[in-house]
Amino acid sequence: MTTTELSQAQMASASACELTSLSATDALSAFRAGTLAPSELLTATIARIDAVNGDRNTGINAFTELLFDDAIAAARVADNSYALARREGTPTPALLGIPVVTKEKHGLAGRSLSQGLTACRGETAHANHPVVDRILAAGGLIHARTTSPEFSCATVTHSPIWGVTRNPWNLAASPGGSSGGAGSALAAGMATLATASDIAGSTRIPAGFTGTVGYKAPYGRVPGLPPLAADWYRGDGPMGRTVADTALLSAVMSGRHPLDHGSWGANGIRPDAEQLRGPEAARGLRIGLDLTLGDYPVAASVRANTERVARQLEAAGAEIVPVILPWTTEQITRTTFAHFGHILGPAMAALTAGTEDQLAAYTGQFIADAARAAQGVSLPESLALDAALQCELADAMTGLDALLTPTQAVEMLDAAGDYLDGIDVVDGNGNVRHLDHYWEAHMTSPFNVANRCPVLSVPSGVSSVGVPTGVQIVGHPFDEAMVFRVGSAIEALVGMPAHLDRIYPTAG
Repeated sequence: MTTTELSQAQMASASACELTSLSATDALSAFRAGTLAPSELLTATIARIDAVNGDRNTGINAFTELLFDDAIAAARVADNSYALARREGTPTPALLGIPVVTKEKHGLAGRSLSQGLTACRGETAHANHPVVDRILAAGGLIHARTTSPEFSCATVTHSPIWGVTRNPWNLAASPGGSSGGAGSALAAGMATLATASDIAGSTRIPAGFTGTVGYKAPYGRVPGLPPLAADWYRGDGPMGRTVADTALLSAVMSGRHPLDHGSWGANGIRPDAEQLRGPEAARGLRIGLDLTLGDYPVAASVRANTERVARQLEAAGAEIVPVILPWTTEQITRTTFAHFGHILGPAMAALTAGTEDQLAAYTGQFIADAARAAQGVSLPESLALDAALQCELADAMTGLDALLTPTQAVEMLDAAGDYLDGIDVVDGNGNVRHLDHYWEAHMTSPFNVANRCPVLSVPSGVSSVGVPTGVQIVGHPFDEAMVFRVGSAIEALVGMPAHLDRIYPTAG
């Protein structure tokens, strides 16, 4: 990029920055009032992408495909719909005119459905994924599709087919995974809302690393596609830059769908409906605090930011109750990978048979690790491991409204890292510990084992390496309202730098 081109890009980003930092709820209010048109917000969003996304060799590289022409046409229709609604006083769909990016695995009819696998390059979706159908029906403008690691099986986001996706806060760092493209797009102002998925933290990890909000709903609340929708660890879900925006997209995505017989509940119901919001939402709650979930080696800045969140909640009237869960990272890894060895691992092995030489290194290792973990552990024995962890969590949360814990134990992952030999981490006391599997650097997967529990990840601050940190709010089974209540309180109490100004100060 030449100096002149860089200057033009920065100028375009500067004019787009204010609009692309708007929350979805504020944008919708402006659309209804006639002070902003959907086409104006989309134009600013496209300018922002042109200015800051870069490509697979430079910059953020958050997208697999750009759908600008279709989105621009839909934005013009949305402009007219709002004009008509203002004249006639009629309601508008929930997301009308909002720019939304969707994870590539959430198929869009006629578009790519490779899941990042070189062997599946050129494959297309025959129909829309249920959540894509619902976003389009609600008036969302799908203007791009986001990157993930191969088959969403890593907590970094890179692949041979799409290259490396980087964290806008620190380009040497990964945004996490597997919904890393979604987190990067939101953090850099290249989307207002995003879809994600989560089988071991793939929504919450990138939310934590990018200073955004990610929600893992109770199993089945958001419909998926069979046959793997039947995997009780998994779930699709929303990401946003605010708690309210994430609740808005959750309402659109959630609810029973005929394709997924495990899906349940009503569509269109916000999980924060009729709930207290803001600082006063913390008053009177009993919130458990577990800084390490047993023996996770939590970095000092992550721990400090989590403790700061707890102090703010306590000052706002919550009772903070220390909790010590009797878990070990070894126990959690054994439990989760035994499960993967009976379901996801064999499915991946079958899909990629004969193309093993084309796989990313982390994909081959995941398949092998899952197979090894399941050896000698039958499916009923795997269920018993799940049940033991669920029972321990239920005991720890007795008498509490919610549990607070860090989202990630480490400050960052390298953007292009494979971590085939595990990871060395430094805990809060300065001790170096080697984890045999890098997934142990995240504190998310226990709550996929306990997958009827809703979990919301919200920002808690910024680490010593300039990458955001997050906290998880864990609710009792199916109690979605509580995690959004606590999340709203944390959002109001804990200051975070403005996403776009912090990331690109010259553009704001």
